[in-house]
Amino acid sequence: MIELMILYVLAKRELTMYSVQKFIDENFGAYSKPSFGALKPALVRLEKNGCVTTRKMMSDGGKLSVFYSITKQGLEELKKLITENLSENPLQFFSNARVKLSCASFLSKDECAQLFFHIKSLAVKHKFDAENIINNEYNQLSFYQRILLDNAICEYSNFITILEGLEKENAGNS
Repeated sequence: MIELMILYVLAKRELTMYSVQKFIDENFGAYSKPSFGALKPALVRLEKNGCVTTRKMMSDGGKLSVFYSITKQGLEELKKLITENLSENPLQFFSNARVKLSCASFLSKDECAQLFFHIKSLAVKHKFDAENIINNEYNQLSFYQRILLDNAICEYSNFITILEGLEKENAGNS
């Protein structure tokens, strides 16, 4: 997900590594906070793959600044990262789905429809799995497990409602 977030913020403007971190925090900080230590290797990978370029410039204070910008190949990679399937791991689902949904403005109407459908399908699956666990009479769930499963079911239900609203809005935009 870090490459997706980097490409998203670079698609808006050229930035230094520190500014990339700042803009990632501003755009995604409520549901994903990659460490600064993960940023440099991700930028290096993106540059090696031709998705970003660098420009070095000396500041007025004599300090070398490196500016990163997205390439045409990087914009294609951004779209690919947004539209590729999510992991089916429920632990990662919400943060990764939110990052992808936050970047949906780079997609066409049809690509958005496919993204919304895919994410909603996974949310329905995860909700169904949680309901099966809680409703299985053979499970010896503790009070705390039941509370957490109930909460997960509510979160999935709310997220499905949001996705249905996004689908409706997307279908209405021509």
